[in-house]
Amino acid sequence: MSRQSTLSAIKQNPQVSVLIIGGGINGIGTFRDLALQGVDVLLVEMNDFCSGASAASSHMVHGGLRYLENGEFRLVREALTERNRLLQNAPHYVKPLPTTIPIFNRLSGMLNAPLKFLNLRDKPSQRGLFVIRIGLTFYDLFTRGQQTLPTHKVFSKAESLKARPDLNPDIINTAQYYDAWMPYPERIALELVMDGEAEHDGARALNYVKAVGADKNSVILQDTVTGEEFSVEPQIVINAAGPWIDFANEKLNRSSQFIGGTKGSHIVVHHPQLYQACLGNEMFFESQDGRITLILPLQENRVIIGTTDIAIDNPDDAECTDEEIDYMLDLVPIVFPNLQVERKHILFHFTGVRPLPSSDANTTGQISRDHSIRVIEEGVRGKYAVLSLIGGKWTTYRAFSEQAADKVMQRLGITRKADTKTTKIGGGKNYPVDNRESWLNQQQAETGYTRERLETLLNRYGGRALDVIAFCQAEPDTPLTGKADFTAREVIFLAQNEHLIHLDDLFLRRTLLAMLGKLDRQTITEIAGYVGGALGWSDAQTQQEIERSITILQTKNGMTL
Repeated sequence: MSRQSTLSAIKQNPQVSVLIIGGGINGIGTFRDLALQGVDVLLVEMNDFCSGASAASSHMVHGGLRYLENGEFRLVREALTERNRLLQNAPHYVKPLPTTIPIFNRLSGMLNAPLKFLNLRDKPSQRGLFVIRIGLTFYDLFTRGQQTLPTHKVFSKAESLKARPDLNPDIINTAQYYDAWMPYPERIALELVMDGEAEHDGARALNYVKAVGADKNSVILQDTVTGEEFSVEPQIVINAAGPWIDFANEKLNRSSQFIGGTKGSHIVVHHPQLYQACLGNEMFFESQDGRITLILPLQENRVIIGTTDIAIDNPDDAECTDEEIDYMLDLVPIVFPNLQVERKHILFHFTGVRPLPSSDANTTGQISRDHSIRVIEEGVRGKYAVLSLIGGKWTTYRAFSEQAADKVMQRLGITRKADTKTTKIGGGKNYPVDNRESWLNQQQAETGYTRERLETLLNRYGGRALDVIAFCQAEPDTPLTGKADFTAREVIFLAQNEHLIHLDDLFLRRTLLAMLGKLDRQTITEIAGYVGGALGWSDAQTQQEIERSITILQTKNGMTL
């Protein structure tokens, strides 16, 4: 169903069982879960899907090794279980990630961990070999019955420096363990949206629609594309607005103080030496202030460095500051002291606000990353209950969504009929996990595409690559002439089939073109022509979208265009 058809249908029949406000991963996961149960559900997102906190992750799918220090054993066990499920359900977008920890001493942190657990200490201290091995042993034990990744190993100083000559010679050991990572988190979220829509006709999702008010029976929504307002009458509202939860509740006449968000920023650098020095491993280590930080090789000599953790009141004020950039550049010499990483190497930066619960913790690192549901029952200000989804993390979204969906179904008197534990996501459904080579050989014979082109499409779309190939071959196609390694028909496919509203949706959330630094004004203009043609934009609108994209990429993401 087209966007306009969806809007028309809602206006004709404004009653809906569940309204979800917020199209980040928690809202989207709950949307998909409810759709699988046959519940009529409307999801609205004030910007693009997965454009807030969910777009600002470190791209990791992990158990949260440091959470053990805060005593959050339940969260770590759940996260590791969900990590393994994501590896199975989204094999096209979630990949095993070998992770190396450089270790600089043996006994440091032995007292810090138990004192933090007992709330007797809030200042970080360096974790030594003994503490790290305890944590990694717990990591292994928690997934003993579901072991899909290798257990941890510890390497001597000599072995570590032989493998990585650029590593800091002050280390005494390195430890390696496995987590997972996701090169395309925004695409995982998008595919969950599309899966939900495909599963049930009563499941509808709209980006660029926000809640602007409410009365006793209705929630007033605004289409930010046209400015038009309309109302819906929900039985239950799920507030999944992330760091904007309290702001959304205010619009619903349900004042709350649930969120105490912290800002996290990352930079992406183009640095072949740093990329090679990682040897395909994430480098996971402590900064000078005790924060856990990372250096993550992305692809094509691009590396993500992060992250910060700074308290912030209004998520609309979040930006990656010069101080944060300096902080992240200063992380590299801790691990690789001889590699010079400077501002000139930065291609892209991004920032977001974690929707953490309001807390009186003395440091941001002590605030729990666990998830919870806060309920404001129906009353004089509205006949619908509001369930606010607080906290959470990418890795545990499915479990959190399941919890939220179960609470909704209990209130609606509905019994669960589908389980999401083993439900494949989007292009994971037909992804050739065990027969990749035969898939490539077959497609090469049938399509005439080069092996390199097929590898690219398979990595980008998983099992949905077959749909992209069929679309691209239905009419004459041509590669783009700019920096982007896409074709004209591929761009048109994305524009027509993936809820594209603005040009920056494609650059930032349907592809990695911006993050990898593969955009210049020529490429932006070329892609805008194909997107505008596919979506029926006028020349004036196309030019507006070009200018909008350039402004966003320059001001929000630090790109030079």
